[in-house]
Amino acid sequence: MTRSLVVIRVLAVVALVLLPFTAGATASAEAYFPAGVVEATYARPGPWVVSTQKGFGCCDSTGAAYDIWYPAELGSGGVRHPIITWGDGTNARPSRYDYLLRHLASWGFVVIATENTQAGSGVDIAGAVDFLLARAADPASPFHGRLDPDSIGAVGHSQGATGALNAMLRSGGRIGTAVPIEPPIQLLCATGSWCPETRSLTSGSVFLVNGSQDGIISPSEQALPAQLIGPQSVRAYYDGIPATVPKVWGTLVGANHNDVQGGPDCSAASWPCTSGVDGYLGYPTAWLAARLLGRQDAQRAFVPGSGEFFAPNPHWSNQIGSGT
Repeated sequence: MTRSLVVIRVLAVVALVLLPFTAGATASAEAYFPAGVVEATYARPGPWVVSTQKGFGCCDSTGAAYDIWYPAELGSGGVRHPIITWGDGTNARPSRYDYLLRHLASWGFVVIATENTQAGSGVDIAGAVDFLLARAADPASPFHGRLDPDSIGAVGHSQGATGALNAMLRSGGRIGTAVPIEPPIQLLCATGSWCPETRSLTSGSVFLVNGSQDGIISPSEQALPAQLIGPQSVRAYYDGIPATVPKVWGTLVGANHNDVQGGPDCSAASWPCTSGVDGYLGYPTAWLAARLLGRQDAQRAFVPGSGEFFAPNPHWSNQIGSGT
């Protein structure tokens, strides 16, 4: 069977399965209780009071504005804050992820997000960093002298997850880490220019996160080898990252594609949602704290084999990592 025929057949299956995913009520989420000390620490709000501004500035390459979440007392105690640039899922807006982005800002990050709803190429996710740093170059800006331009991460959901990877790939090493959440199978971006090629990574670090109930958009496994049909699973994206690049992957048990949206319940999220955002708070924040804030307690959680993240955990599966 030729690769093109395999791809056509896989596309047909994907189309059939995606048909029901059009509308519906959200499910009620069960309470999530972190299983480890590090996860529990970073699942709680951080020490910074958070300010947010919708329409902070304009514009990205499509004319979309930027929204921003940041510590209200910028630079208190001489701190220079790391930057996180966020990528939306398809047709979503940053406001849908307010709970998560506010949580990250409470740990001392300045989070900037383009309102672009088609951010898979990574161009405008990376461009958000340029925009923020240009604003911070103005002595009249509240961000002047209060940002750390050497500590930058990219985080995104769904199409924005591919955008976060692409932004890091194209940043020339400036973006030091990426957290792709629910990255879509390659077939769903095959007609666009936003399929990330993880084999091309030469620097940075990656923490891949998906939900076990997201079997189509971000499945954990795939039936056929990636060499034949391309990366149609999170494992294939993980395996494609060179061994020289620190990488970790984990699957949230029971989480669906849009659980990262909204708050601890599913009331504000797009359908389907089953568990709410809680599971996406602890370890992703700890990863960013380790990589961008130099937090040693967080870093130890991701040491392959001995780190807390790799211990048996009822909420996580597929915990693997190397080079951390």
